[in-house]
Amino acid sequence: QVQLQESGGGSVQAGGSLRLTCAASVHTYSRYCMGWFRQGPGKEREGVATIDVDGSTTYTDSVKGRFTISRDNAKTLYLQMNRLTPEDTATYYCAAKRYRYSHWEYWSQGTQVTVSS
Repeated sequence: QVQLQESGGGSVQAGGSLRLTCAASVHTYSRYCMGWFRQGPGKEREGVATIDVDGSTTYTDSVKGRFTISRDNAKTLYLQMNRLTPEDTATYYCAAKRYRYSHWEYWSQGTQVTVSS
């Protein structure tokens, strides 16, 4: 069982930055693919960024060049968000899965990010 605890959400003005952190409680953290997702008001949940066990990353087009996903050896996942816009307002979730091509198995409780214009 994997438990994910995230932190770092909050309110910021457009153009500002936030860093989200997701702490994973699993012994074999390094073997898990990790990702960040978000769900804005009235929108479906969408993938924001992923990072594989080999460190390779993917980003949705709307955040490329502004957001950076990373992970360390201390079982922590990060999402650095720069140049935030009101369109980034959403509840953000981190997720984990054991295999690259499987569905996302474990989810955090979500943290709110609000960007004001």
